[in-house]
Amino acid sequence: MAESSRPQPYLPGAVSLFFVAKAGVFAAAFWIWLLVLVLRTDSATGLEVLVATGTITTTLVAVLLGARMALQHNAAIRHAEVKKLLVDISWNAFVAAGNAETEGKVVPFPAAPGRR
Repeated sequence: MAESSRPQPYLPGAVSLFFVAKAGVFAAAFWIWLLVLVLRTDSATGLEVLVATGTITTTLVAVLLGARMALQHNAAIRHAEVKKLLVDISWNAFVAAGNAETEGKVVPFPAAPGRR
C-alpha cells in the first residue's frame, strides 16, 4: 500500500524531551551528591537534608514530565485516528449519497483488520 500524503499528527518532540532530560540530569546530579555526602559523613547535617530534598524534588519532576510527555504522545495519536475516522465516515456518506439512486450500492464502512 502506498504511503499516505496526509500530514503527520503533532507529537510532543524536542522541547518536551529537553525538559525531561534536563530534569533527569539534575536528579542524577542530586543523587550522586547525596551519595557522596552520605558516604563521607557519619551524621545527618543540614546540607544532607537540603540535598535529599533536592533529590526527591528533581526525581519527582523528571517522572511527572516524562509521564506528561507520554500522555501527550498517546493523545496525539488518538486524535489523529479520530480525525482519520471522521474523514472516512464523511467520505462514505458522500459516496453512499451518490449511489442512493440505485438500490444496493452503498459502500460498506471500512473496518480495521480483525475487527469484523
